[in-house]
Amino acid sequence: MPTHAESRVVAWRPEQMWDLVADVDSYPKFLPWCVAARVRERTDTIQVADMTIGFGPFRESFTSRNALLRPQYIKVRYERGPFRYLNNDWTFAADPRGCKVDFWVDFEFRSRLLQAAIGVVFNEATRRMVNAFLRRAREVYGPPPVAVAAAPRVRPQRV
Repeated sequence: MPTHAESRVVAWRPEQMWDLVADVDSYPKFLPWCVAARVRERTDTIQVADMTIGFGPFRESFTSRNALLRPQYIKVRYERGPFRYLNNDWTFAADPRGCKVDFWVDFEFRSRLLQAAIGVVFNEATRRMVNAFLRRAREVYGPPPVAVAAAPRVRPQRV
């Protein structure tokens, strides 16, 4: 039952980041382990997508139904495939430095073998996935229009 949550401020606009995440058909071009993706149905508020992921000897396909509200959020909900469940939320909020992106994923494979295999690399895989979207933003939109200052590091106070 791996769960990962991450929040980042990026220099692109919420609409740009939303469009990037909603462009499921392009995932195989840049997303690690995504070997195929296709949007089967799309309205202004719903997207049904099929995706195939592959890592090592494993290759699994699944379908998700994604709730869309541009540019605020994309909520991915599992429909069928190798998971017991899969929930993935992306939220995008305007920030003086560009866009605050919140990413959350929680899933469990039906197969204990698959679950054990992904468990070993899960944290690295999610970091790579988020970074792949940031690289894709640079490819599609060019360099960030505004440099995002790093958050100040806070040292713990000794008592």
